[in-house]
Amino acid sequence: MTSAIEERLADLGVTLPEAPAPAANYVPFVKLGEMVHISGQISGDEDGLITGKLGESMSVEEGAKAARACAIALLAQLKSACGGDIDRLVRVVKLTGFVNSTPNFIEQPEVINGASDFLVEALGDAGRHARAAVSVASLPKGVAVEIDGLFQIA
Repeated sequence: MTSAIEERLADLGVTLPEAPAPAANYVPFVKLGEMVHISGQISGDEDGLITGKLGESMSVEEGAKAARACAIALLAQLKSACGGDIDRLVRVVKLTGFVNSTPNFIEQPEVINGASDFLVEALGDAGRHARAAVSVASLPKGVAVEIDGLFQIA
């Protein structure tokens, strides 16, 4: 059976990768009833990690692409949490986005929009969510963005 969500992703030119393994002593997700909390996903794509500092070496547009990559990784983790059936997704509840940025950079929301806009485009109303977008002095491995998420599943 073909997943409706994965069909929509394919229409957008996106194939979910295998869910990344944790990089340290934590689990990739925790399920509590209908809720799945997914650990922070760092920005990366088929070419490797997306690194840089917003306000210094990266543009807002590049940061938004990094955030979009985090959203794709979140969906890959969600698929794993759902035993391969991502169509169990009811809605995205909340994202917390961390932006590796200089002290004077103030466009964190525009960067994390890369993830938010993608999730709404891919999932429709089920992709609409609460959110925080915060600046941090650095992120693991020098990545540009890290995002964790809370999802409701059936």
